[in-house]
Amino acid sequence: MNWIHNYEFQQPWFLGLLILIPIMIYWYYKRSGAFRTRLTFPNSENFANSISLKQRARTLLPWLQWIGLIALIIAFARPRQVLQEEEIKADGIDIMMVMDLSSSMLAQDFAPDRLTASKKVASEFVDKRPYDRIGLVVFSGESFTQCPLTTDHKILKDFLESLQCGLLEDGTAIGMGLASAVNRLKESKVKSKIVILLTDGVNNSGYIKPMTAAEIAKEIGIKVYTIGVGTQGTARAPIGKRANGTFTYGLTKVEIDEELLNEISSSTGGQYFRAKSQAQLEQIYAYIDQLEKTEIEVNVFKRYKEVFRPFLLFGLMLLLLEWILGNTILRTIP
Repeated sequence: MNWIHNYEFQQPWFLGLLILIPIMIYWYYKRSGAFRTRLTFPNSENFANSISLKQRARTLLPWLQWIGLIALIIAFARPRQVLQEEEIKADGIDIMMVMDLSSSMLAQDFAPDRLTASKKVASEFVDKRPYDRIGLVVFSGESFTQCPLTTDHKILKDFLESLQCGLLEDGTAIGMGLASAVNRLKESKVKSKIVILLTDGVNNSGYIKPMTAAEIAKEIGIKVYTIGVGTQGTARAPIGKRANGTFTYGLTKVEIDEELLNEISSSTGGQYFRAKSQAQLEQIYAYIDQLEKTEIEVNVFKRYKEVFRPFLLFGLMLLLLEWILGNTILRTIP
């Protein structure tokens, strides 16, 4: 149990006296047996109920003494509660996650689709970065800051969970998404600023070119990691939209502009990754987590709360009670 780990003894050598308690118990019963007088009766029926309540109660007196002594020994060992405090100084990293919400993210080459798998892995990545400010930008045909930089990761994960395709005009505006993230990071005062941009397509929308946004990121000192999501060949993906807003599916070619994504990342000092499965996507986020480690300085302070007084009072109370009872209502005449 965890509560036991929060206690220690300041003078533990006193606990060695506990060995005297079983010796005292053994000596008491051995001595009482030696001095017991035996009488033989022809019939014991008349003595079946001859033991009075007072006699029964008197047998408890030695136990009051022994338990009292145990409590006193524990008190002498000075038990105390350890109150531990931590002062954490973290040189955090500001991270903007940029996620594609184009309809192709509903492709089913990931289970159940690319978007759901990406949201799950991104949420797990957030859990591993407790000391960093993280924000979220989404894009399709246009871009939008879903969550500004924050240390409230619960709110961020709620935003991640709520993401769905169709929130914005369809398309793939990689440059717009990256530019929005760079704009959020440009005022940051921290030393390390990174963008993790995830997409599954080719830039075909927006009025900001991806390399223009990458050049601005480089000037500000922002490192961009790009991730291309999608299997090789073809995948079952949305090919049209019904009047009721639902998608129709069919086999489509997986097209990712890997050359562009690699150029964006390499120009800013980052890296490009290709995720063909959810397992590979998890490995990529884990690798980025290892590359961008937050420097943390932890100072541990300990305070102590003395808890020997309850044992001391309890032990003295039992010994006093044993003496009072033994010399009053439970007293015997030799």
